[in-house]
Amino acid sequence: MIQSIDDLRKMAKRRIPQAIFDYADGGSYQERTLRANAADLDALTFRQRVMVDVSTTSLATTVLGAEISMPLAIAPTGLAGLFHADGEILGARAAAAFGIPFCLSTMSICSIEDVRAATNRPFWFQQYLMRDRGFNQALIERAIAAQCSALMLTLDLPLLGERWRDARNGLSIPPRLSLRNAWNVATKPAWAMKVLFGKRRTFGNLVGHIKGATGVLNLAEWTHSQFDASATWRDVEWVRSRWPGRLILKGILDAEDARLALATGADAVVVSNHGGRQLDGAPSTISVLPEVVAAIDGRCEVLFDGGIRSGQDIAKALALGARAGLIGKSFLFALAAAGEAGVTQALTLMRNELRVTLALTGTPNAAAAGPHMLRDPS
Repeated sequence: MIQSIDDLRKMAKRRIPQAIFDYADGGSYQERTLRANAADLDALTFRQRVMVDVSTTSLATTVLGAEISMPLAIAPTGLAGLFHADGEILGARAAAAFGIPFCLSTMSICSIEDVRAATNRPFWFQQYLMRDRGFNQALIERAIAAQCSALMLTLDLPLLGERWRDARNGLSIPPRLSLRNAWNVATKPAWAMKVLFGKRRTFGNLVGHIKGATGVLNLAEWTHSQFDASATWRDVEWVRSRWPGRLILKGILDAEDARLALATGADAVVVSNHGGRQLDGAPSTISVLPEVVAAIDGRCEVLFDGGIRSGQDIAKALALGARAGLIGKSFLFALAAAGEAGVTQALTLMRNELRVTLALTGTPNAAAAGPHMLRDPS
């Protein structure tokens, strides 16, 4: 019986190769920040309130002017199509049916055109600042052509944090084949048949658009060489000048950076430490959410990313000022466990947990969430 995201995680671990599982499950270096994301959420306690009329509750809200069924979106996650065949398409469909946003990663297996052709609801698109600004411009034009409703620019990857699990598994740049990971793949024949021998098995947004690069190896090497350590806020302004729609800046973990993000014309910021996969030793996202919310002071929307595994985690983020939460790891576990049905089940679990949590804190709807829900919001 599936009763939690942890149940889906356990199922995913049985169904996909260890290297793919660890790509989602792990963090950088000693994974201190990865653990802090969950531990600091767990440490927050609710105020249980009684005798409040919560006979009718609503989770509906708006993000970037669009109505959504609950305050949640699916975060951009690289390689989702390796967790389940056509993973990005299935995730986008599940999100659309649920009435929440889906954000497609630049490093997706299914291309932006694949997802656009297979869905009937606008989705968000994520990109990095790359050395090749011409490629950035091309991605922006493709997102416009696909009628994406928002562009999410990831700021916290000027270079790649070292992820020890990935290195041990051979999921490195360049990828390393070993007897260990070859054997592990061989023990997952159902996954191999659908993913390795399926229609889509490389980076869909890159293949055919990078001169001389056609396979996973050289596409991965090209991408690794493109992370731009020289990027500054002027480069964010460059993207803002070329993208006509809503702009989301992801990777804000400091009040000063939040104010600088506002100056670029961002419509929303995402409080995020990249799921604990970049700067190990950085604070958890929930611990810095209040200071970012205070710095933004209502001038744009604040989204929360990092450690959400339940509707209760969403409620805690809302209580501390987030407009909505984003799920990355939880999405990938659900996708690996059962494809589109798994993602739908994860969203259903979170919706039900959020509804019950709001009701038992005496909060009739998501819009009414606030610090009053927590015993110690400081």
